[in-house]
Amino acid sequence: MKKHLYIKLLIAVGLTLSVSSCQKDWLDESNPNNISTNLFWKDTKDLQSGLTATYWSFANPRCYAVIQELARTDLAYANGYTRPSNTNPYYQQIFTNAENPINDKWTQNYTSIFRANQVITAAARIIPILTSSADIDLANKIVAQARFLRGFHYFILYHSFNGGKLPIFENIPENEADFSKPLQSAETVKKFFLDDLLYAAANLPANWTGKDKGRASAGAAEALIGQTYLYENNYKDAAPYFKRVIENYGYKLMPNIGSNFTTMDELNDESILEISYATGYTDNYNNYDSRDVASSGALQLQFTGASGTYFGAVVANWLIQEYRNEVMDTQDDRNYVTDKTTGNKRLRKFSLRTSWSVAVVDDIDMPYYLSEETGQGATFNVFMTTFWRKHTNWDITKGENILSPGKVRSAVNERLIRLGGIHLQYAECLLELGDTDGALAQINKVRKRSGVQLLGAIGSGEYPTNDHDNIVYTKETLKKHLRYKEYPLELSAEGYGCERNIDLRRWDGPTGKADRFKALAAKRYKALNFDVYTVVKLVPLTLQKTTRWSSIFVEVAPTDPLVNTVLNEFEQAAKNYNAAAHAYFPLPNGEIITNPTLYDITGK
Repeated sequence: MKKHLYIKLLIAVGLTLSVSSCQKDWLDESNPNNISTNLFWKDTKDLQSGLTATYWSFANPRCYAVIQELARTDLAYANGYTRPSNTNPYYQQIFTNAENPINDKWTQNYTSIFRANQVITAAARIIPILTSSADIDLANKIVAQARFLRGFHYFILYHSFNGGKLPIFENIPENEADFSKPLQSAETVKKFFLDDLLYAAANLPANWTGKDKGRASAGAAEALIGQTYLYENNYKDAAPYFKRVIENYGYKLMPNIGSNFTTMDELNDESILEISYATGYTDNYNNYDSRDVASSGALQLQFTGASGTYFGAVVANWLIQEYRNEVMDTQDDRNYVTDKTTGNKRLRKFSLRTSWSVAVVDDIDMPYYLSEETGQGATFNVFMTTFWRKHTNWDITKGENILSPGKVRSAVNERLIRLGGIHLQYAECLLELGDTDGALAQINKVRKRSGVQLLGAIGSGEYPTNDHDNIVYTKETLKKHLRYKEYPLELSAEGYGCERNIDLRRWDGPTGKADRFKALAAKRYKALNFDVYTVVKLVPLTLQKTTRWSSIFVEVAPTDPLVNTVLNEFEQAAKNYNAAAHAYFPLPNGEIITNPTLYDITGK
C-alpha cells in the first residue's frame, strides 16, 4: 500500500514541478478532471462509497493467508502428493520475511486500514455540516463500521506479525514523511485497536437486516474484544464478552453444522462475522485477479480433492483419526440412515460433524462433488486420503471449474467468527476459572448440535437422555480434550486464518508448539486400500471393482511391522520450529526496505 502511495506522491510532485513555469493564475485553478480528497468527500453518499471500498479490501483473501497459516499449524500436511519430500516452507517452519504471502498479508491489511482512515477522517469533516438527523445517524454508523474494520485489521496484524509491534496509522498521510511510521509497542497497538472495537461495540447495531445483513455488528466487536483477552490467557476479562455474545445478540447454533460451510444458509443465525461472496459478474477480470468476487486466490482449489487441482494443505493424519473415530450419539435419530443395499436402518458410517467437515474415501452416506459412487468424485489415491469440505462447493457441482467456467470463483461465504467457536472459547475461560461443569455444558451444546456423544456422566447435564461418554473430567483432562479434540474437530481450517497458531503459541509457553510438533512426529501410521464397487449392469447384477490404493490411514504402534514411514508427519517442523523466529510472521522485507523510520521507535 505504502509503496504504491509513495509512487503516486512522486508522480504528483513531478507534475507540479513540470508546470512551474506556467502562469500563476492557471496554477491556482482546480482541474475539474482531477478528484482530490477535498472535492470527493462531500456527503454521506461519498462516505458510503469509501466504506464499500473498505469492505471490499476486508474481503480480499490476502488479508488472511488461510492456506499458509493452516500449513504452519498442527492441523495440516502442506501439499499432498509430495510425501515424504515436502518442501513447503510454512509446513517445514522455515519461512522467511521474503515470502510473497507474508508480504501480501501485511500489505492488504494496511490497505484496509488506509481506506478505513479515509472514511473516518472525511466523516469528521462532513458530520458537523449535516443537517438531517437521518444523515447524521447514517454517518455515525458508517464511522462505527470503519472503526470496526480498522480495529479488526489491526487485530489481525497484531496477532500475526512481529510479536504485535507494528506501525500505527490513525490519519491519512499528507506528505512524504507521513507514509513511513515507526514501530510501536505491542501494548500501544493493542490499546489502539481495542479502542476502535470498543467504539464499534457501543455504536453499531446488534443486528442488521435486509440488504445490510452481513455488515459489522456490535456482537462481532465484542467477540473480537473477548478473543483479544483470551489470546493473552486473560480468562477473567474475556469471559464476560463471550457470555454477552452468546446471550445478548440473538445468535443461535444452526441445527446443521453444514450450514456454516456451504452456500446454503449463508448469513445465518450462527454467523457473527462473515465475508459475502457471489459469482456471475466482473467477467473482465482474469482468473486470479484479487478483485474478482470470491476468487479467494483460488482458495477452494487448494482444499478440494476434485478437478485434478493442486493442494495447499490436506488434513493431518492425527486429525483424520479424530474425525474417523468420533463417537455418535445413538439416541439422535439423525445418526440413522437407510442402507441402500439392504433397505435396513443402520448407524451412519461417520458423525455428521465429520461428514460435513471432511471428505474421506469410505464415507458411504455423504456424497462428494455429486458423485453417486463411493469414492466420491476425488482421486483418494496414493496417500491422498482426506480433504476438507470447507471452503468448497462439493454439494452443488461436480467440479470447481464447472461452477464458473473460465474463472476461479466460488460463492461460498467465508465465516470468520461463528457462535460454535465462541461457545468453545467461553468453555475454555470457564474451565480456567475453575468452573469445569460450566465448561462441559458449553462444549456439550456444540457436540449436541452435531449428534456426537456428549461428555460427562451418564444422565448428567442439559441433555440427560442422550449418550454420554461417562468420563469424570478434571480441569486437566478437559483442557486436553478441548485443545486437541474439540477445537480442531469443530473449527479446523476455518476463521480468519491465524487462530490455531495463536492457540498453539499461547498454550504451554514458548516451547508448547515445538512440543506439539515433537509429539506428532513420533506417531506412526499405515495405509490401507479401499475397494469401490460400481454397478455396471443390473440384470444380471454386475459390479466393477476399483481399488483406491493407500486411501485410508490408520495409526499404529511404532513397532508395528506395517508402519509406512512415508506417512510420518511434522518431523522437520519439530526440528526447525523456533519460537523467536516462527511464533509470529516476521516483519515483511518489503516494509523493511521501503520504511526508513521503521526502527526509530521500537517499544517493548
